[in-house]
Amino acid sequence: MSQPYAITPDDVVRAAHTIRGHVLRTPLVPAPRLSELTGARVLVKHENMQATGAFKERGAVNRLSALTASERRRGVVAMSAGNHAQAVAYHARRLGIPATIVMPATTPLVKVENTRAHGATVVLEGETLVESAAAVDRLVEAHGFVLVHPYDDPLVMAGQGTIALEMLEDAPDLDCLVVPIGGGGLMSGIAVGASLRPRVALTGVEAALYPSFLNAIDGQDRPIGGPTLAEGIAVKTVGRLTLPIIRDHVREIVLVDEPQIERAVHDYATLQRSLAEGAGAAGLAALLARPDLFAGRTVGLVLCGGNIDARLLASVMVRELERADRIISFRMTASDRPGVLGQVAGRLGELGANILEVSHGRLHLDVPAKSVSIDVTIETRGPGHTAEILHTLREEGLEPRRIGPLGNAATGG
Repeated sequence: MSQPYAITPDDVVRAAHTIRGHVLRTPLVPAPRLSELTGARVLVKHENMQATGAFKERGAVNRLSALTASERRRGVVAMSAGNHAQAVAYHARRLGIPATIVMPATTPLVKVENTRAHGATVVLEGETLVESAAAVDRLVEAHGFVLVHPYDDPLVMAGQGTIALEMLEDAPDLDCLVVPIGGGGLMSGIAVGASLRPRVALTGVEAALYPSFLNAIDGQDRPIGGPTLAEGIAVKTVGRLTLPIIRDHVREIVLVDEPQIERAVHDYATLQRSLAEGAGAAGLAALLARPDLFAGRTVGLVLCGGNIDARLLASVMVRELERADRIISFRMTASDRPGVLGQVAGRLGELGANILEVSHGRLHLDVPAKSVSIDVTIETRGPGHTAEILHTLREEGLEPRRIGPLGNAATGG
């Protein structure tokens, strides 16, 4: 690599020796079901198996191990609302280093408590990470803490790059590595590590709501911001040290939208039997979004994190069932007489539908005064079964109307 980048392949190799025994050498697992789905031969690097559930431990250990005795006594400070916070806190405690983590005041309580549970002092300040950064600067000035930056630090970048060394050692025939991009620490480290095998193509993935690197590289001004399932890569400012490496060595950056990220989380859970947070699933989302880029190739996906809230995961799973017509809601109109609700429920059971929710009312103005509306949510075996049920109900005079996502009755079936 001729350019004067922040790190070299030798730095990544040294990092691999440094972190050995401190972090898990995660498995690279064949994914036949994902391969069938995408048309590529897919292997998954399971960084969600790390002790804190994400790849961030690699860079944290490499940075903390380089501290002098004086710096260890003073302690470290990090700014994060998620995986970096937990990684620094966890390994700082293991190494006997005091750690202070600055998190936005809006950080979910579970993430705050998880970080405290690893022994760190948590400071909640600011509404955003940008505001938290100002608090970090003050703590460094006041206490002499050493900053462990989440991505724009050579030792952190080199630590993350060890993933590439392991993947290429386990599967020398990989054609392509697909890696999520937030601040760029993971992608830049992997790019340098993979440069030892120049024939391996690198594809980056950004959330469509946060195309920060794509903007920086192609000079466009796509809007940035908004709620995303992939909050781990929702970064507005690219890394100063990471940008040159990614600009020069990443062949393509794919943008993935929220439904694609949700589907990837779902597919990891159901087809790979593995938990992925939104950012962790971004690589698979890229294969789903652009199968033409990967068809017939041997692709290594980095499942970089699995820290997803249980309620959020449940919501994603149900939403995917709705998209696949496995769960549907519809409204029927029937005569207002005793026993009609039981008859409808019995008929749905005979048709093989599992009733998840049912309600009936008499106040909808589009329902005759002597009739009742019945709103039903059912689970079916799939689109064909759904169509069969709706057709049968229509033939029996119940006139089911699909209810849209906002609860309004939609025509058609």
